[in-house]
Amino acid sequence: MEFSTGFGWTRLPVLAATFILGSVLTVSAQIIPPFSPAAAAPDNEAEAAETAEAPDVNDPDVLKGIDVDKLDWSQLAVDAGTGNDVMAAKKRAQAAAKDGLNWSSNANANGSSAVTVKQSVSSFWDARIGADMTVTSEPRTMSELLAQKATNGGSLPQSSGSAWAAATAPGAGSIWDKTAVEARVDPGAEQSKIGASLIKSVPLSSDTSLTLQNGYSVNQQGTTAVPGVGGHVTRNYETDQTAKVTLTDTGTSITAGQSLSTTDDKWLRKVGAEQKLFDNVTVSGSVGETSQGAINKSLTAGFKKSW
Repeated sequence: MEFSTGFGWTRLPVLAATFILGSVLTVSAQIIPPFSPAAAAPDNEAEAAETAEAPDVNDPDVLKGIDVDKLDWSQLAVDAGTGNDVMAAKKRAQAAAKDGLNWSSNANANGSSAVTVKQSVSSFWDARIGADMTVTSEPRTMSELLAQKATNGGSLPQSSGSAWAAATAPGAGSIWDKTAVEARVDPGAEQSKIGASLIKSVPLSSDTSLTLQNGYSVNQQGTTAVPGVGGHVTRNYETDQTAKVTLTDTGTSITAGQSLSTTDDKWLRKVGAEQKLFDNVTVSGSVGETSQGAINKSLTAGFKKSW
């Protein structure tokens, strides 16, 4: 989300300086008349009013060419009670948006906030970097402390975060269309992941398309060394294959795929479907196998809005 104003932040200081300078020069010209030895000081306020020099109609108009109705005077607002400078806050937000930073925040049920920040690095390969964080707030009262513990299983929620980088590169001619690469590091949990996907899109008709995707990833999990026991690192290799058919006219997509990892001894299959009901609202369901042999079923509805 970007902050914008009708006049612009960078021109506001110039306008203020021009307005102040012009006002000073105008007032000085009005209250400091040319010195004359024959001029006598007025004896009272009435004489002072009569002898005061009238404003010159030829004085420059410092607001000439400026539409006053379009000025955003709220930029000058400062909350003196809290010391919150609204102008400085808007300047920081505008500078962050200008640098390409995109911030978003969602409140969680346990009192924490899910904060995401990302920035585009290169438009050629659609390279992006960012971080996903869970930020907790310190309880200010005993009731807030008890409420946070109740919604977090008896313990206080902890702040955490992970950094990631992603890029989408061209494919290899007619073999596949594009290559997606992503890396993620979570220092708190000592986890890291790097993966790549090869994507191929095939049009079946004017309103139907088929997308094939092969993914490969390496997951690394570390353990912290304790006295008497050294830390170690374990790696898990995964591969998945997915086929997705999309019907543009009806907003329907059907997905079928399978995955295999070094921790499992067989391919795990999964099928799913997604239906777009109306703008920004979708319903999706899936059925998949698990390594324990049970069937995993899910049905979700989602709303997505970007601005």
